[in-house]
Amino acid sequence: MSTILIIEQILNGLQFGVMLFLMAAGLTLIFGVMGLINLAHGSLYMIGAFAAATVAGLTGSFVLALMAAMMAAAIAGVLIEVLVIRRLYATDHLDQVLATFALILIFSEGTRWVFGSFPLFLNIPDYFSGPVTLPGGIEYPLYRLVLICVGLLVAGALGLLITRTRIGIQIRAGKDDHEMIAALGVDISKLYTVIFALGAALAGLAGALVGAIQSVQVGMGEPVLILAFVVIVIGGIGSIKGALIGALLVGLTDTLGGVFLPELFKLFMEPSAAQASGSALSSMAIYILMGVVLVWRPAGLFGARK
Repeated sequence: MSTILIIEQILNGLQFGVMLFLMAAGLTLIFGVMGLINLAHGSLYMIGAFAAATVAGLTGSFVLALMAAMMAAAIAGVLIEVLVIRRLYATDHLDQVLATFALILIFSEGTRWVFGSFPLFLNIPDYFSGPVTLPGGIEYPLYRLVLICVGLLVAGALGLLITRTRIGIQIRAGKDDHEMIAALGVDISKLYTVIFALGAALAGLAGALVGAIQSVQVGMGEPVLILAFVVIVIGGIGSIKGALIGALLVGLTDTLGGVFLPELFKLFMEPSAAQASGSALSSMAIYILMGVVLVWRPAGLFGARK
């Protein structure tokens, strides 16, 4: 197996991982600070993708499409939080699951009603299209490298926001004791709305960025949502650093497992059986990884132990 193939798949895993981080970062903040299980987070990812495809089709501008994706997802997030989620904070997790699952159905059918059942396509802009030659003569799609860089820049900016700003201090304090910061004069309702809008905007950005390399279609957020939950369990609930490390681990495990496990099994099995067995095991690899992490650290890699 060539070194070039290995490096290409590692880069693919990193790209997948940083996109998962954009989904998981908002989800882990919402779960960690609010204690809310939000199954509708994948719908915000879908809304971002559809908004980007629509604006790109109307204006031809990819930058405007990304801005529209973040704005549309943030607005949808604020409406969800104010109209629905705010009534669920004092309820148990079952009520939260049922309510946010209902939101998935509403957003999916509403999107199908507005855009139809056929997928939309968001083109990669010309200035990011084509391959770029990396050291060693490796040719790799420029757009995927841009996705890696954007994801890492967002991770760095989010880390600075959480650790160096006033709102970040409030978010960290709210994760530990929201009743205390409310007693100190912080408007906890406004803080929750800001957190929800931030998480929604990140999900919308992820949907727009991924929409350029996949089709934009109804229901595209649910498979990613499952992986995002795996990421925050591995990284630790409420931890941005944990979300980044967990996302990279999941992205690399899923990508490398899908490519190399069938090849490994071919060393001692028939090709058809090796392909089937390798594909089956690779689909389970991230859940096996999650189980191993939880046995070692029940709170996740960077989760706070109660």
